[in-house]
Amino acid sequence: MLRMLFAAAAITTTLGLAACQTGPTPYQPGGRYDGGYTESRIENDRYRISFKGNSLTERETVENYMLYRAAELTLQNGYDTFTIVNRDTDKDSRIRSSGGFMGSHMSYAYFVPRYGWVRTWDPFWTPQTFEQVTRYEAYAEVVMSRGQKGGDPNAFDARQVSQNLAGQIQRPTS
Repeated sequence: MLRMLFAAAAITTTLGLAACQTGPTPYQPGGRYDGGYTESRIENDRYRISFKGNSLTERETVENYMLYRAAELTLQNGYDTFTIVNRDTDKDSRIRSSGGFMGSHMSYAYFVPRYGWVRTWDPFWTPQTFEQVTRYEAYAEVVMSRGQKGGDPNAFDARQVSQNLAGQIQRPTS
């Protein structure tokens, strides 16, 4: 009976985790634990922007979403261009384990008066596996301005960035 409870709990947990992470982080406002974009105003024309992805979100996607948010925020505030003053992408890698229960195998023996000691195994047990999980978070500090971007290689035309990246943006489905 106890084994069946453990098996039911394991199946429920696995299904719950699978439902939480069915694909890459969509372009959305970020919360405390889930991914998405965040921004904070430093000055009237200066923001710190970030985008955090889950383990299924590619580094390039995280960086593109951060740039798209910078362009979107620039246009929302009535500016034409933004210049990236500081930019970085953090990589968070961890080893995640799953499966396994109390050691390297789940077999046991019990005594049957007619047959003696009987060895058996637990069909609900799966071997323990390990996988590397990597999450990326892109940060930028941007300064917004009006007019043409000039010759600065760190300056971007917000309308062009918005138009060019719009086709790559995956919004939440709900």
